Amino acid sequence: MHRYKYVFLIIEKLSIFAPQMKSMNIMNIKLVAIWACLILFLGTSCSVPKDVVYFQGIDSLTPEQVELMNQNYTSKICPDDRLSITVTAWDATVVTPFNPPVYAYAAEGEEKIQVSQQLQTYLVDKEGNINFPVLGKIHVAGLSKQELIEKLRVDISKYVKDVNVNVQIVNYKITMMGEVSRPGTVQVYNDRITILDALGRVGDLTINANRKNILVIRDNDGQKEFGRLDVTNPSVFSSPFFYLRQNDVVYVEPNDAKKRNARYSQAQQYSISVFSSILSAISVITSVIIAITR
Repeated sequence: MHRYKYVFLIIEKLSIFAPQMKSMNIMNIKLVAIWACLILFLGTSCSVPKDVVYFQGIDSLTPEQVELMNQNYTSKICPDDRLSITVTAWDATVVTPFNPPVYAYAAEGEEKIQVSQQLQTYLVDKEGNINFPVLGKIHVAGLSKQELIEKLRVDISKYVKDVNVNVQIVNYKITMMGEVSRPGTVQVYNDRITILDALGRVGDLTINANRKNILVIRDNDGQKEFGRLDVTNPSVFSSPFFYLRQNDVVYVEPNDAKKRNARYSQAQQYSISVFSSILSAISVITSVIIAITR
């Protein structure tokens, strides 16, 4: 009985107007119904695009406002990052101590098997340090990739001339949750990623997403930070959370319509949909019969 309570409520409200409806002819009743449906349709259809369109009003921004939105951001190395570091030179043998090979050991007495050097990574500890061959402990947290490359190049140049260093954060990832098309983890292979890049990687937001209140959860040196983003407003470009950092979690909550529907089970929603379809069919059939018998 609970699933039909709205139907009973409508019938109860309509019964109030029963005496007045008796004095109305069929044509007037049909006109009232058509106008009611039209007003309901316009009221619901006009409110949807306002909450769906991104960057509303961006064309009216002044050059000064646009300038304030420009940001220069570079990813910084953090504790728990895993770094791939490769040192090269004209003579590969002279940089071998800085590129220790990785071995997979077989059973005793068997020949050891060399594994690809690209598997060699360095974990940044809680103090922000790594243990690098020859150079020993190096503090890397807070440095950008380019800054660490330059630091290693200077230090290694004391032993080898004309060296090149390459650094890559191999576990740079963002977690996308909630009302996105493909929730999951996004791997990042360049120096930075924006909230728009991340949404594009997971197939954009669903139609049921709340675009005005996207939550970003960030771990900053062990301290949790929370930011809110409104992608319908151009001011999102100036937010400190517009550029995402490694291990950020992005949660997109459902809009009000999705929350209301969540109160009903799938079976209840199906029953309401079927009942609405039956009422619509009865209405159409009644209109056809009236038109024929006139």
